[in-house]
Amino acid sequence: MKAIRYVGTAAFILGLFTTLFVGVPWHVTVSDDPVIPWWLRIAIYSLLAGILVVLLSVAVEQRGSRLPPPEPAVAEAQSSIVLTSFWEVPGREITESLGLAQGNTIYAIWLGRDLSALVRLILGGEVTEYTDMMVRARTVATNRMIEQAQEMGADAIINVRYMTTSVVGTAAELFAYGTAVKLSSSR
Repeated sequence: MKAIRYVGTAAFILGLFTTLFVGVPWHVTVSDDPVIPWWLRIAIYSLLAGILVVLLSVAVEQRGSRLPPPEPAVAEAQSSIVLTSFWEVPGREITESLGLAQGNTIYAIWLGRDLSALVRLILGGEVTEYTDMMVRARTVATNRMIEQAQEMGADAIINVRYMTTSVVGTAAELFAYGTAVKLSSSR
């Protein structure tokens, strides 16, 4: 499948460069002739066919290698770890600070969803493709932070914060962190 994608990429690049660096200057110098020459038509078709081949090969590859479903969201009722963005847990006393608990993930959406997101950016409205990506990333990062806190023997994670950065293109890293603590039974 990679070979087909490389052929599509080569056709796209060849068509793009021929159109931009030969076709546009030709049109500027011979703008009175409305007939598009055969070589420029081939370059434009090559550009469009290259995009189509790349998109189809990526779609077939994605369909063939389905990723496992994202980790399920953690509800506080299911987890013994208390999460709070506050510096204390109401009604409980912090008996020991265990250190930083953290979890991160890098998520990206495939090219087909990225193109539909681009259309949404132009037309306006919520970009649901990126919203879904960030919800999944936040869930995975939170689960990893909770797992690390459980390994530390924590009862709660206080001062929970989320940070996101763009890694490359449409890939984003989401980092969840907080202070893992032990709690007294009650105040």
